[in-house]
Amino acid sequence: MAVLSKIRERSVFLIIIIAMALFAFVLSGLFDGNVFNKTATAIGEVNGETIDREEFAQQVELYRSRSNGVTSNIQNVNNAWNSLVREKVYETQLKKSGVIVGEKDIWDALISQPAIQNSPQFKNEAGLFDSEKLKEYIATLQEDATSSEQGKAAWASWINYEKSIKNSLEQNTYNALIKAGLSSTLLEGEQDYFFKNTSVDADYVYVPYSSIPDSLVTVSEDDVKNYIKKHANEFKAEASRDIEFVAFNLVASQDDENAIQKELNTLLEDREEYSSAAKSNVNVVGFKNATDMAEFNAENESDTPFNSNYVFKGDLPKILQDSVFSRNINDVYGPYKAGNSYKISKVVAVKQLPDSVRASHILLPFTGSSIADPTVTQTEAQAMQKADSILTVLKADQSKFESLAKELSADKVSGAKGGDLDWFTYKTMIPEFRDYVFENKVGDMGIVKSQFGIHIIKIDGQKNKQRAVQIATFTRDITPSETTENHIFEQAETLASDLSSGQDLEELAKENNYQVRPVYNLEVFDDNITGLGSQRQIVRWAFEENTNEGDIKRFDTDKGYAVVRLKKKNKAGYSTKGKNVRGIVLNQKKAAIIKDRTSGNTLEEMAKENNTTVKKALAISNTSPVFSGEGRFVDIAGVLTSLDEGQLARGIEGKTGVVFASVTKKNLPTALNNYNSNKKALERELQNRSAQIYQAIKDNADIEDNRAFFY
Repeated sequence: MAVLSKIRERSVFLIIIIAMALFAFVLSGLFDGNVFNKTATAIGEVNGETIDREEFAQQVELYRSRSNGVTSNIQNVNNAWNSLVREKVYETQLKKSGVIVGEKDIWDALISQPAIQNSPQFKNEAGLFDSEKLKEYIATLQEDATSSEQGKAAWASWINYEKSIKNSLEQNTYNALIKAGLSSTLLEGEQDYFFKNTSVDADYVYVPYSSIPDSLVTVSEDDVKNYIKKHANEFKAEASRDIEFVAFNLVASQDDENAIQKELNTLLEDREEYSSAAKSNVNVVGFKNATDMAEFNAENESDTPFNSNYVFKGDLPKILQDSVFSRNINDVYGPYKAGNSYKISKVVAVKQLPDSVRASHILLPFTGSSIADPTVTQTEAQAMQKADSILTVLKADQSKFESLAKELSADKVSGAKGGDLDWFTYKTMIPEFRDYVFENKVGDMGIVKSQFGIHIIKIDGQKNKQRAVQIATFTRDITPSETTENHIFEQAETLASDLSSGQDLEELAKENNYQVRPVYNLEVFDDNITGLGSQRQIVRWAFEENTNEGDIKRFDTDKGYAVVRLKKKNKAGYSTKGKNVRGIVLNQKKAAIIKDRTSGNTLEEMAKENNTTVKKALAISNTSPVFSGEGRFVDIAGVLTSLDEGQLARGIEGKTGVVFASVTKKNLPTALNNYNSNKKALERELQNRSAQIYQAIKDNADIEDNRAFFY
């Protein structure tokens, strides 16, 4: 409230400041070259084809409207980018393949869509799909696009729909070409059958890497760097930023809370105030004596409106169950604190109401009611007249209710049960319906209008009548005052100024009891910052070319302010985040030590050299690579199943140790007369990998991404 009032009071001053800021922004663009930078007209390129700003903005807006505000702006930007990149990557591949998706292909795909085929709008008198009606519809959309904004939006929506059909058709066509090449031979089917079903029994010596102390192995920085270079694809990392910040949240002080309590105490009693209209003092009715509580809350700007619902004791917050529920009409309680608000409450009315009711209804829709479909043509007055006629019939013979509900009710669920809604509680139904069935008697029938239509209601049963109260509550949320807001703003500004002048953040934080929170590896399209929420503005600032390590800036946030320092710029390159490269290299060196010291000719000699024993493994296969007593060794099983009986394998490196093994028995599966089923199974496995097609062609595409310049 304080901020809004300040803005209103200083609106002219603010307009001048904003105009100057915009002018400065344009000038800065002129001097740094950004206004004339070639990227200012293009969001990016895919294989030389430009994604222009207008095309991209339309796609972003499409995703925004589809999400109904659920997704953030940067999520919509990312979705739009991924969609356009996919579209253009496939277009390039189709051109290279010599495949063209023409207008007839698109039209055939369009008219085969279930939504088009089944739409009543495009069916003839015989109830069959008529393509001419669809063509007329499209022509009308195109014509209306020039007559109104609504027509323009409808035409744009249709164009997007056609485009999605085209994109889907292109992608499916290309994927089908790839899948056609993912075939297999009978020989490959035979090989795959033997690979999966061959097992071996083996004697082996297992030497874990942990058997060699880490102190005996030295891993240098060059060792780590060399490993990363050899496995570069596993360690690619985008440019990132490390920041640290101090948050200044706008939180009400104790003085603010005291002021709110004082205000509510003032509102309780009648008081005299000067009226400029009457040019004299007038009596203002307080909360205690007010009779129109909805008006009182509105005039005094309560942060919650008056709720006219009746409540049972169990429905109230604990604090009101004990302090308000049993009081007399007009008894007042408060001010009291509830959550992040202060409140005053009083009992306005008391009734005896059932806690549950069983009722039946017949629902008649009218044009404009929420359940009315295009076939509903009767007006509200006509629906009410029809309801009156039905009620007259029912009052003369109540037994007809069930059959009339089945025949006439627009509520098909209850209508099928003769209008029966079963038992329900006070909170279940909309107010108009609820008030009638809870406040009248069993057997009563009446008519009620709601947003759904006209209800003809019959009360079938009521249970457990008890005290219910109507409580008026005036609420004032606990928010910081203008004085508190100014104080917090000054704290943030002072810290930013002190840091910009060269003072140390850690020292200032310790001196002022501020919490410094670090954030590592922010990437260029990140939106969320832990501790601050969605703060795209901070991420953009951190990635701007003229933002240097050590730079400080104060930002407005949803909860107040944040003073942010750019701690480090991490260039694109390699990252070992989440991967223990040193551990991998350490194990490789340990494996070399184990193999070098194991020179025996038999497993017994090898076991003795490594201070262990020879063990047996039975039925080891590629589908069941379990070594009893040691665990699963997929990589080692693959080597053993390829050996012949009696063959010795030395120094097989696994993830946790080195194995020396000799195959004692090789168990081959029974040969089949035909391996066609294995061939087909292998083809299915290959074709199931078609999801990887797009990623493969994308990785090989030439993509330039300038989104960060605009978003």
